[in-house]
Amino acid sequence: MQIDIKTSTVQPIRNTYKYVENRFGDKVGSRYQEASYDLQEEINFHYRPIFNPEFEIFDKEKTAIKMQDWYALKDPRQLYYGTYTLARSRLQEVQESNFVLTEKNNLLAYVPEPILAKISTLLMPLRHYEWGANMNNSYITGEGYGAVLTNAAMFCTMDRLGNAQFLTRIGLIIGENQTVFLEEGKNDWLNDPNWQALRKSMEELFLVKDWYELFVAQNLVLDGFIFPYVKYVIHNEFAPKGANTIVMLTAFLNEWFDETSNWVNSVIKTTAAESESNKEQLVAWIEKYKPQAIEAITQINNALGLDKEVVSEIQEIFNTRLEKIKLA
Repeated sequence: MQIDIKTSTVQPIRNTYKYVENRFGDKVGSRYQEASYDLQEEINFHYRPIFNPEFEIFDKEKTAIKMQDWYALKDPRQLYYGTYTLARSRLQEVQESNFVLTEKNNLLAYVPEPILAKISTLLMPLRHYEWGANMNNSYITGEGYGAVLTNAAMFCTMDRLGNAQFLTRIGLIIGENQTVFLEEGKNDWLNDPNWQALRKSMEELFLVKDWYELFVAQNLVLDGFIFPYVKYVIHNEFAPKGANTIVMLTAFLNEWFDETSNWVNSVIKTTAAESESNKEQLVAWIEKYKPQAIEAITQINNALGLDKEVVSEIQEIFNTRLEKIKLA
């Protein structure tokens, strides 16, 4: 008896959604395209918000930046909800294994006490910095225009909360599940003169109305100094003195910053290439907030008692980044 197995092909009724087809043509659209493009509400708003009646709920005029097509500011990572949650799940698994390994083998016991104290001085106040960054990116999400940008900003908003939680976990490990180092970090953030420059900058950012200015100030300038500074100090000042375990515990910060920087760089570079006026505005904002960032890491560096050359090194790293995105 012979059995012939035949296959048949079912042709889809459509290749993608109409709004994706209008932009990219009648072909199969990616999940990122379907979840990101042309989803911004543009018409049929019922009323202007009472708290800001000058603008519509979603309004292109809320920033000094002008774009012919706001969807040009795409995310090079092409993150949508599915890929974002998978990526963060993997990061969580790796970081959790690092925490378990450290606690199970009591690895911090091999770190000299003076170095551990400096590590706590550096990392614990940053919990509050990350909370502020969470607030700022939430504002960018709410006031920004174009779903490719605001979707990525919302992911960044939640990332900052996750960063704060990871830093909290490190504080608890250092304190053997006691909150003493967390409380000291809060006290430093509120009262230590060496943290007030950064705290002042963060609290002033809460008052910035132009969401793109806030994007530049928080995600490009302040982050562009703080994260490279933390990485440099841990890898070059603390690790050679017996703090290799802290390199492992803070690996998530470096991985997250490198990934997020690709998105920020892409958005800034595309915006600057749109027009000369955009480029001039971006440069003006960078020059406005860059001295604040330098002062912030200078004071933190003083708190740690490190050489001034560290600050110069971080400035060079930031200037190199600006050169890559054609803003220096």
